[in-house]
Amino acid sequence: MSLKEILLSLLVVVMLAACASIGTPDGGPFDEDPPVFVGGIPAPNATGVTDGKVVLEFDENIKLENAFEKVVISPPQFEQPQIKYSGKRITVQLYDSLIPNTTYSIDFNDAVVDNNEGNPLENFAYVFSTGASVDTLAVSGTVLNAEDLEPVKGIMVGLHSSMSDTAFTKLPFERVARTDSRGRFSIKGLAPGKYRLYALADANGNYLYDQKSETLAFLETVVSPSAIRAMRNDTIWRDSITVDTVRAVEYTRNLPDDIVLRAFKEPFYTQYLMKYPRDEHSNFTMFFAAPNSELPKVKGLNFDDTDAYVLEANATMDTLRYWFKDTTVYYKDTLELAVTYNVLDSLEQPVSRTDTLYISSKRSREAVIKAEAEKFAKEEKRFLKMVSKLPDYDENNPPAYVPPTKELIVLSNAKSQMDFNREVEFSFIEPLASYDASMIHLSSVVDSTLTPIPFVFEQSDKNIRTYNLYAEWRPGKTYMLTIDSAAFKGLYGGVSKMFEQKMTYRTLDDYAVLYLTIPHTGNDAVVELVSGEKVASRARTENNKCAFYFINPGKYSLRLFMDKNGNNKWDTGSYEDNLQPEEVYYYPRMLDLRALFEYEQDDWDIKAPLNTQKPLEVTKQKPDKEKKKMNRNATRKFK
Repeated sequence: MSLKEILLSLLVVVMLAACASIGTPDGGPFDEDPPVFVGGIPAPNATGVTDGKVVLEFDENIKLENAFEKVVISPPQFEQPQIKYSGKRITVQLYDSLIPNTTYSIDFNDAVVDNNEGNPLENFAYVFSTGASVDTLAVSGTVLNAEDLEPVKGIMVGLHSSMSDTAFTKLPFERVARTDSRGRFSIKGLAPGKYRLYALADANGNYLYDQKSETLAFLETVVSPSAIRAMRNDTIWRDSITVDTVRAVEYTRNLPDDIVLRAFKEPFYTQYLMKYPRDEHSNFTMFFAAPNSELPKVKGLNFDDTDAYVLEANATMDTLRYWFKDTTVYYKDTLELAVTYNVLDSLEQPVSRTDTLYISSKRSREAVIKAEAEKFAKEEKRFLKMVSKLPDYDENNPPAYVPPTKELIVLSNAKSQMDFNREVEFSFIEPLASYDASMIHLSSVVDSTLTPIPFVFEQSDKNIRTYNLYAEWRPGKTYMLTIDSAAFKGLYGGVSKMFEQKMTYRTLDDYAVLYLTIPHTGNDAVVELVSGEKVASRARTENNKCAFYFINPGKYSLRLFMDKNGNNKWDTGSYEDNLQPEEVYYYPRMLDLRALFEYEQDDWDIKAPLNTQKPLEVTKQKPDKEKKKMNRNATRKFK
């Protein structure tokens, strides 16, 4: 074969291989455009409408996402409207009679998306009127939880043209909107005038505040909507990271657009006795549904309740544990008693109520005695087996078995390394019958030399089974705490074992210090240093200043509330009393505090917009993930 023929053959082979190779098919560019609204019946902004059926047409197949949550119709509808989609069409059927001379708005938010890629049609609203004109004004803003400035998602925001305080509780909203994941809302289709604005978690769907269990918010000032011509910058992107053009665009700005509503629940409860378990013969606990203003009266019906128990109550007196002192009561299988406590009547006035209780133990008296006897027999057998091996053991005259003293379980936070701002704490499994402070020994340790130092040991004011040991602790110093055996005696005969712990308190170099200057707070603010979800420390402002010492290194957020009544706790509001909840503010940035550093912060502006204050790192209600496809075609090449 000649060279020419060989080259010709190779050329044919190469061409055949090229034709046979299979490349990756290119499906073309991504669809990144949202659906386009092309028309509807009635027409957009139509007037004189009498039919409650609305049909909307788009340029491509669409679907609705979370229509029940996102689509809001105003004025509010008492009979649930029917909203359907098919192909390129959405049909809305309103079953409530249309109100004369009223603008209707169907706000879809971003619920309308194309069928294939899910590109949302942002802020789409459809408006028509039953009167001769369409009202075009709007008001917008944000709803935040009053206690922690969390955005409130999905709460209804409505308004009344009536200035009466009873409109919110007697009349349904005239126009409504619903907040998005950022807590933002916009009420559209408003006529010029004056309005009162509210937010409501409407539990029963009647568009008015008639249940104190419902979360609410109200604006004290009157809202007067208006519109102005304004300019904004629109950004055109060349690709996902490169700006092509920024151009100024004129638009209609509806005002006010920066309203902030602070949502809260009123102090309301239905008082009742939820449960009263008796897990052990020694005690029973009563759990109430709400705090008690005073201790309930307990009267024994089948036992003498005179000095019969030790009461352990929490701060709000809604959890009460009764420890029996009398063993005749201790061993009763069923206790009969009458409990008298206050409840609220239909007019929310306190009235006395008495419940008769029959409280049975999980184990009968016989079962308890049998278990104790079996335990004694088992321990006696083990004892006799052990002493039988002794050289002088006399089988005919064995020694009597004396059971060991019952141990009282003691828990303590004392450890080798102690935080400087922590006292030594002891807690007991049962109330103490007595203790001997002379059997508690505290000494400073210097070069193995123990020097006794004074201390105070006393019961905590928070729990009857907790005791604190106070002393003049010094940073970097070491102490020896020794407690003799039997220093503590429990209500049921248990005694404590010997306790010994060497403790070294951390040095000041292990901590950070934070000084704050917060204008406009005076002496009224309680400032909280928060680690995660736990309040690490609290301080009250004095002349706009406060300080935190002995701060463990780490990341913190700062929250404060204006404690106007001086009770050192945040208080909610009351609509009936026209009382807003106490104001809460956040420092807008996280603090990364390091050991051995002193920090001074004087840039906390509590007057900054509330919806911009809380750091995103500690905000639980995150904004919904952006659905829009961001110019994916910019990174693709097409043939």
